[in-house]
Amino acid sequence: MLLKLSISGIKARLRDYLVLFSGLLVASGIFYMFESLASNKAFLEANTTVSYVVIIFRLGSVLLAIITFVYILYANSFLLNMRQKEYGMFLMLGAKVKKIAQLIFLETFLVGFLATLMGSLVGIALTKGVSLILINQLQLSLTHFQPVSPKALLETIVFFSILFFLAAVFNAQQIRKKTLLSLLKDGSTPAPGKRNLFGLLLQSLIGIGLLAAGYYLMSDLVRFQIAGIFGALFTILGGTFLIFHALLLVFVNGLKNRPNVAFRRLNNFTLSQLNFRLQDYSRVLSLVAMLFALALGALTVGIGFKNDIMKITKQSTAYDLVLNNSQAVSAGELSKLDITKEATYQQKSDGTTLYYNQADFDQEPLLITDYGVKGYQRVSGEELVKDLNKQDELRNLETPERQALNLQILSPSDFAALNLPTTELKVIQVKDFADSIPQLKKLVKINEKNNPGLNSEQGYTQRVVVYELFNSFYSGFEFMGFFLGIAFLTMLASCLMFKILSGASQDIQRYQMLQKIGARQKLLKGSIKKELGLLFLAPGIVGAIHVLFGLKMFTTLLQNPYNGIVLPFALFGIIYAGYYLLTVKLYEKIVLPPLKK
Repeated sequence: MLLKLSISGIKARLRDYLVLFSGLLVASGIFYMFESLASNKAFLEANTTVSYVVIIFRLGSVLLAIITFVYILYANSFLLNMRQKEYGMFLMLGAKVKKIAQLIFLETFLVGFLATLMGSLVGIALTKGVSLILINQLQLSLTHFQPVSPKALLETIVFFSILFFLAAVFNAQQIRKKTLLSLLKDGSTPAPGKRNLFGLLLQSLIGIGLLAAGYYLMSDLVRFQIAGIFGALFTILGGTFLIFHALLLVFVNGLKNRPNVAFRRLNNFTLSQLNFRLQDYSRVLSLVAMLFALALGALTVGIGFKNDIMKITKQSTAYDLVLNNSQAVSAGELSKLDITKEATYQQKSDGTTLYYNQADFDQEPLLITDYGVKGYQRVSGEELVKDLNKQDELRNLETPERQALNLQILSPSDFAALNLPTTELKVIQVKDFADSIPQLKKLVKINEKNNPGLNSEQGYTQRVVVYELFNSFYSGFEFMGFFLGIAFLTMLASCLMFKILSGASQDIQRYQMLQKIGARQKLLKGSIKKELGLLFLAPGIVGAIHVLFGLKMFTTLLQNPYNGIVLPFALFGIIYAGYYLLTVKLYEKIVLPPLKK
């Protein structure tokens, strides 16, 4: 009987439950996506060489579990508030409190368990789809990644089942404690206590000071090291909370005290709404801002690592291709490359010494990487004769057996006088390295075949080999950054959405009163957009500022951590705006029902 009542109750408010259900479905899907990574030890170890990466990702999994728990609390609050009056009506009609508690337990657990099962299936599809997009579109090089993980599936189902079991018990206990009158008057909320302006200003200044201290610590982690990380964590957490607990309230009150702003349209009502609820929202807004920073930071740093691959590759070696004994390579293979610069250096060897013709280097100087300046250094034949260090740069382009020989740069006449067979060392630069990678890889294989003692693990003189090395290393970071970013962004936006919606029932009477005295729907909807806009925009701005200062921490790992920052900011802005618009629509449906005639 209780099961039938639970199902009928869900059917009666199917639209509201679908909102909750979809949010829980996304939450469990994202959780599965992350667990499929965290539990895939072979993938993590194969795609990054960072020490203890599995442990680090496990810690990330714990963090996501905590965030998910907070998310469930807000979603659960939304579920309870949505039907509180109905439960009160059941009690008025003679239903026992024990039976109502059992009914709530069944509804909560049933919705949560079904959402978890479907969310896990969605998570498998998302994991597969996102991995294919990242691998194909971003040209990532990943190994041992399996989107279907029985262990991750089991962990997701068990974790969410436990969460919803606890939530169902909590809801049942809450109903047992509440009186009939409190259930029927669930929209009544006590007014906030009188606030001290001086205290708010003092808290605001302390919050700004804590943020400044945290940003300073992050800007010089080479100096502060581990102490700087923990110091920045605590100061930024404290500063963020005080910004929302005090400074934002001071800002709203400042607008409220300006007649040209407050008395325009329904601004006074909107500002009063914000003033009424801001301190109650300070914790969730702080959480959202920190999660926003973590999500955006993870994605930005991941993209930053990817952007650095080509830069590091070009700095590691001056040439796109080096061909030893190039006379054995057919002209047809080389014609497939769009060559912008090509140099051929003649060689002769007597088994102990390797001889070069100085005229070849005078005609086309050797390019060597100069780490002290931007670009490459041109080395003439005369410089090679005098500078042994620069001869070593030339030696590095040779096969292993020839690197062990003595090296001499001879004049054209002395070189011609040697009665030894002539071989060639050819170096090439192409117009577009990225587009030429397939053909370059093919020519590297041909070069290894023509020189049996040579393989790609010796010397890293081939740019395509260096590229593949760093691509394999950094692709893992980018892949993880995308998953972390998506997971955190979805959770934070959902937490804020359900926090707002869980209190929407308390605003119904206020909006109905405005409707009855003649306020137009357009003005009421505009007021809602402004109110929710500030609640979404404020943590987004604070989180973005955290990221802009936090990227300073990665200056030792990335050449320019701010390079390409527009893409992740734009992507997050679009997704975040989508959650805002969804919340506005749902909120309007709750607080602006059609007036009864």
